[in-house]
Parts: sequence; C-alpha cells; structure tokens
Amino acid sequence: MTSYLDELFGLTGRTAVVTGGSSGIGREIALGLGRAGARVVLVARRPEPLAEVVAELEKIGAEAGAVTADLADRGAVREAIAEITSRYGEPDVLVNSAGVNLRPPLGELTDDVWDLTLAANLTAPFLLGQAFGPAMTRRGWGRIINLVSQQAFRAYGNSGAYGAAKAGLVGLTRSQAEAWSPHGVCCNAIAPGVVHTPLTEAVFADPTKVAAHAARTMIGRNGLPEDFVGCAVFLASGASQAVTGQTLFVDGGYSAT
Repeated sequence: MTSYLDELFGLTGRTAVVTGGSSGIGREIALGLGRAGARVVLVARRPEPLAEVVAELEKIGAEAGAVTADLADRGAVREAIAEITSRYGEPDVLVNSAGVNLRPPLGELTDDVWDLTLAANLTAPFLLGQAFGPAMTRRGWGRIINLVSQQAFRAYGNSGAYGAAKAGLVGLTRSQAEAWSPHGVCCNAIAPGVVHTPLTEAVFADPTKVAAHAARTMIGRNGLPEDFVGCAVFLASGASQAVTGQTLFVDGGYSAT
C-alpha cells in the first residue's frame, strides 16, 4: 500500500519552489511537499522565519533551502529566479502562495496600494511562471499551483485591488494551463475560504465577523492552514496528471452557500 501511494503522490526527486513559504498556508504546503519527498525551496521577505521553516523541513528529513526576496519588486523577483536556478536548478513544482492583503474601501484605494497589490499577487506569479513554465515544458513535466481567494469570485470585505488581483491570477492559471498542459505541465489554483493567517489578522480580531464566516461554511468552522496540505500534494504529484486549468475550492463549503 505504501509503495502504491508513494508512486501516486510521492515527490521524491522533484524540486518545489514555494513563495510565501515562511508562514501561513505557504508554510504548511511547503512542509507537506517536503514530507512527500520533494526538495523544497522557500521564497519570502524575512530571513528569520525562512530559516525556521528550513530547519523544520530538515528535521523531518527533507532537503530544503531559502531565497530572500520582496516579490512586490520586479527586480527582486528576477534576482530570486536567478538565485533559485543557480543554486537549486529549474524547479518541477511552483507554488505561488505569497501575497499582500491590503483592502481599504474602494473610494480610499490609492495608486500605491493598487500597484503593490497587483505586483505581489499577480505580477510575481506571472514572472515566476514565465521563468519556470517553459523549462517544465521542455522536460515534459511540471506543476504550477496558484493560491487565489474567494474575492476572485465574489465581492465582500472591501475586495478592492486584492479581489481584482486574485481574479487576474485565476485567469493567469487558465492561460498557463492552455499554453503548457499539452507538454505535461498542469496548472491549477486553490481558493481558500476564510483562514486564520498573518494576512487575515484584522478579520480574526473581530469575533463577530469570525463567527459569521464560520456559520456560512458547511463544516462549521473557518479554515486552518493545514487544510491545504493534501490538495497541494495531490496537485503537485503525478496523481493530478489530468487536472489542469481548474480552481479547487478548499473552503469547507463556504463558496457553495
């Protein structure tokens, strides 16, 4: 049984890049990919949390590394791409989990917040995909997983630039799938519900909002970062060879109500 599951879901010999892998959903996905056998390369802004997750990965027997970069800066993204390639080679799996979640009321949305939000949440995944997707096609195998949002599909809580950027990322996922899936590269998105992470601290500071969101789900609770491990391993593995261009909602039924 174990060998069959390893064959189906195992990632031994694969290299996975996980942006935003130092905290929240990205951290849990990175740990899950490491447990499945992948060598994991983390990308995020702060070196200390990165080092902590690298140590966690090594403790469970996974090979791991980290690249420090501000993914809202195009130049920094390109430098990170060069560092990843030179130190670890071209990845087999790319998980775009990094992002910013600034959501002022639309009438108060400034150009600076708009530009920052699109740069981190949409442009960075585009640049990383452009760097690594074609290389995956040349090898005939690859996986791209983009973390999107409920705000990509419905407006609530001042969706603003964040919702627009995540909607764009859903569209980018389909475009990547159209371009690269004929060559063995499956590209999919994961849409969380309301999940307690550093990006959602403002929401979870209000118990009334927390309870209202939980009541909307079918499982009776808001999301946890560890909820995303299984689906990420599936989408990163050979088991997902016929799944591409899709958005997988991991939200406890939030989007179905």
